[in-house]
Amino acid sequence: MDDMVKAALAKWPNVPDCYGWLGLDARGQWFMRDDRTQAAGPFAGAGASPQSKGSLLRHDKLIDFIGRNYEADAQGQWFFQNGPQRVYVELEHTPWVWRVDDEGRLQSHTGRPALPQAVFVDEAGHVLIATDLGPGLVHTQDVWRAAEQIEQGRWPEPSELPAAELATRFGFVPSPAAARQST
Repeated sequence: MDDMVKAALAKWPNVPDCYGWLGLDARGQWFMRDDRTQAAGPFAGAGASPQSKGSLLRHDKLIDFIGRNYEADAQGQWFFQNGPQRVYVELEHTPWVWRVDDEGRLQSHTGRPALPQAVFVDEAGHVLIATDLGPGLVHTQDVWRAAEQIEQGRWPEPSELPAAELATRFGFVPSPAAARQST
């Protein structure tokens, strides 16, 4: 976490949390979701639409800032610590999206390196990897690289994991906004 974010937290410890305004898609892209976008439906899952996804963030420094300050709370809800305010993230699929380089190294959508621990495939053919950072989806452009690592014995053989069991198995909350409304 950035030092300036830690200082803001210390100075203003009681800023209300923010829900529904930031989304992470299955390709590791961040989306801002204003009131109108949120009213159009959820970010992902049943009822989601192109109108409910939001605006793709393209500002590199903002994207890097979000990535450096992206974490999970004790309940498995992922958030971006924006100064003193915690902005909870709506997840289209998983909290991490993995890129695989030519050497088989994993890097998250935020640029963090990760070590594969287990590989899974869901019923749609998505390749999911549990790592030292947590679970993530392999970016669609890198599935072939993941397959090479498995075929060459560098990564574990994949197991089947139904998509509906993913969040429960790995203890993350896909929609903190929906979880908040149900309590």
